[in-house]
This record gives sequence, structure tokens and C-alpha cells, in this order.
Amino acid sequence: MCIFERIKLIAIISMKIEYQLNPSLSVHDLIRILDTSTLGLRRPLSDMKAMESMLAHANYYIAAYENGELVGLARAMTDFVYTTYLADLAVDEKYQHKGIGKELIRLLKINIPRAKLILLAAPAAEGYYPKIGMQNHPHCYFINDVGEING
Repeated sequence: MCIFERIKLIAIISMKIEYQLNPSLSVHDLIRILDTSTLGLRRPLSDMKAMESMLAHANYYIAAYENGELVGLARAMTDFVYTTYLADLAVDEKYQHKGIGKELIRLLKINIPRAKLILLAAPAAEGYYPKIGMQNHPHCYFINDVGEING
């Protein structure tokens, strides 16, 4: 085994990720994990009232921690029976490609087994979801403003 393989092996062994259901999160925790995961590029991080509302109105969270530091977060809204909308799957860039996102999704489904899990993929993550077994659904529609409704 070369020195680089040994260093990589030690890094994998030393990473102990702990997952917590519905942890106590502050708006600053949410902002930081969105920012370090690159989701912050598409979220209103500088609008504190919007961020507080995003935190308050999601009803299910699963967090990933390493040594007490938040390194991943699944933020969802669910009725527990029919639909779970995964609004954010955020993993700190330093921790990506280590299975944390996949585990957050797995735990979400284990804890909410009846509801179909739905998400809108960030452009950079479109290739990720099929790799972990999620199916693409071509029928998604949205509006940003009531003025966009015709008629």
C-alpha cells in the first residue's frame, strides 16, 4: 500500500458521521450548511426573514454531524402518507462524495416509508439522483408569480 492509499484509508476511518432526526437547528446553522453545500447560490441567504420562515415551516429534518459540526442536512415537508418534498439536500462540499447525501435520503425514507419522496434537483446534482436509484419524472410544473397564470 502506498502512502497516499494509507492516508486516504485513515481519512475514511476517522470520519464518524452521526445522524439525528429533527435536531434543534438555528437559522445560522441552516444558512451555513446551505452556503457550504453550494445550495446557497439558489437560496435567499441574506434575507433573514425568508431563512427563518424556511426553517420554521419545514416539518422534518435529518442532520449529519461530524464531531458535533453540522456537515449535512435534509430539510423536508411531508404529510407522512402521500408526499414528502425534499426541499434541501445539503452536504458541505468538503464532505461530498462520502455517502452522506445518500444516507440522509435513506433515513428520510425509512422514517417516512409511505410517502413518495419528491425533489427538484439542482443543476449540478442532476446526475447524482439516478446513481442512487431515484427515478426521473418528466412532469414538473411551477410558477413564480400569480401574474403568470393565464386567463
